[in-house]
Amino acid sequence: MSEIPAEQTQANLTTPEITTESSISGVENVKNSLGNVLNSWKLKAGLAVAVLFGVLLLSFYWQHIIAVAGMKSWASRSGAKAIECMVRDTNNDEYVSCSALLDQQIVPLECSSSLFNIGCRVNYGTATPNLRKLNSR
Repeated sequence: MSEIPAEQTQANLTTPEITTESSISGVENVKNSLGNVLNSWKLKAGLAVAVLFGVLLLSFYWQHIIAVAGMKSWASRSGAKAIECMVRDTNNDEYVSCSALLDQQIVPLECSSSLFNIGCRVNYGTATPNLRKLNSR
């Protein structure tokens, strides 16, 4: 068997020393660069614009979101298929015009745009049913 000199085995077994100064300075460099990005006025302005844009979008579509929830609820209870709702309440009566398909006929609906009154009513328009004829049957 050949013997390996002690100097050679000890040199192979030693690991290079990691200086804590270089690893700390690397972490501090990352912290400083991240801090510079977070303190940037461009990032803050961009976040402010994004939040403002999101709030404006939500406020614009809020009536539509609530009306769609009411239309889907009405359609599931009546066995109809929900079609679509308008985006906004156009006549300021707190109801959004919607439509559903019931027995192969389109039913015009008015769905509430208020969070406290989620639901729909059938919109007969000017052709309201004659209640006397309906009650006499």
